[in-house]
Amino acid sequence: MAGLLFEGADWDFHTLQRVHDACEEIARKELGLDVYPNQIEVITAEQMLDAYSSVGMPLFYKHWSFGKQFAFQEASYRKGLMGLAYEIVINSSPCISYLMEENTATMQTLVIAHAAFGHNHFFKNNYLFKQWTDADGILDYLEFAKGYIMACEERHGRLAVERTLDAAHALMSHGIDRYPGKKTLDLRAEEKRAGDRRRHEEAAFNDLWRTVPTTKTKNTTTLSAERRRALLGLPQENILRFLEKTAPRLHPWQREIIRIVRHIAQYFYPQGQTKVMNEGTATYVHYRIMSRLHQQGQISDGNFLEFLGSHTNVVFQPEFDDRRWSGFNPYALGFAMMQDIERIVTNPEQEDREWFPDIAGKGDVEGVLRDIWANYRDESFIGQFLSPALIRRFRLFHLHDNPADTNGIKVDAIHDERGYRRVRRELSRQYDVGFIDANIEVVDVDLAGDRRLMLRHSTVKGSQLNETDARRVLQHLADLWTYDVALTEVDGDKVLKEYVVSPRTAAVAA
Repeated sequence: MAGLLFEGADWDFHTLQRVHDACEEIARKELGLDVYPNQIEVITAEQMLDAYSSVGMPLFYKHWSFGKQFAFQEASYRKGLMGLAYEIVINSSPCISYLMEENTATMQTLVIAHAAFGHNHFFKNNYLFKQWTDADGILDYLEFAKGYIMACEERHGRLAVERTLDAAHALMSHGIDRYPGKKTLDLRAEEKRAGDRRRHEEAAFNDLWRTVPTTKTKNTTTLSAERRRALLGLPQENILRFLEKTAPRLHPWQREIIRIVRHIAQYFYPQGQTKVMNEGTATYVHYRIMSRLHQQGQISDGNFLEFLGSHTNVVFQPEFDDRRWSGFNPYALGFAMMQDIERIVTNPEQEDREWFPDIAGKGDVEGVLRDIWANYRDESFIGQFLSPALIRRFRLFHLHDNPADTNGIKVDAIHDERGYRRVRRELSRQYDVGFIDANIEVVDVDLAGDRRLMLRHSTVKGSQLNETDARRVLQHLADLWTYDVALTEVDGDKVLKEYVVSPRTAAVAA
């Protein structure tokens, strides 16, 4: 017995150090976790709300939307309409974990195990984070971004900067490189290269716009369609990147702000694709560590019961007819799948051997899980490892609802082999960014005419954009482009809807 790490609910910073060291012993030696250095900070409820409003980042530039979010969440918290997370963890090196000072000693132990080791290991080892993020440079880059935008406000005025940020934020989800092959960002070098990069890119797009006719009459200087699209890099799904490099009237400082927003959007891109896996990993890790601490006599029975109460609330999954239902709880689904994989690896049924021949009965639970944590995202994880046993446990089935079918809704997949595969495939598609995110690309620019920017939305099963939201976002895009913007929604060769939006005069004048 190592002795109790703490007694009761009280804690101090020496207690937190003992807890961290005890968790690290289990995480590294028994679970084989590989983590960034940890930085643990204790904050108040108000500071936690402030972190919420700035998407959890310790350094961030100022924007009115963050204050609006803070005011709303603070009012909701004071009225008892919402609770606060036990922690926030930052994908950086060192990995920063914010702990609420109101937490009991048991809860501090839980969140250290969950965030400082579970999330930390996932951030460092999952292929998406390794491919798209720069944990060593993000904090320095955020400090640079904050200082740069403050300097822009002093030089160019708060309203001008705010308009640019508003537009860039509206397009943030379309400022991402989604496919591999691009070099991982070195965010520290971004700050150093900012000046040279800006001069080079200004020269590149100026050469392009030099060829644009000054009248609507076509002449021999007009670029061929192929040459024009090649110079513009079309088609282009990263709309912010396209604007940054090609928009004809943007000032250099506006291009840098767009680049900042684009880099921050890219930083969060892996998190949206790994919510189930990330939370499932952290929940599984905290459950293993807390159980082991209890077995070793380092936390008491009472403290362990307190932990189990909180853990049960975290992994609670409301039924489909429960008023609290809002979809699958990523903690519940992720943790259940991790535990199910542990069962398959250590004590498989014949069914498991048929469905998962590569891992069934393998015996090395930690090795199998570490490999999965490193090499999958939510869509592929569910599509590969959701078992028939877990489908039965969650009582999943698939409903087919076709408005054109007069027979109404029908059950399309039940608990048989074909049904299991169909359920697994359909559930995994709900986490596939190619299926759930709108596929919008810049396809051309009318250089010979009115310089209209042309976009195309390729719908999935005819699912169209919300018209009000589409017009609002296109307005921001037109303001940055400073000429008309047209969006065509298509289903194959069929045109479903067309939008045309002109820039606002105030935005052009800015």
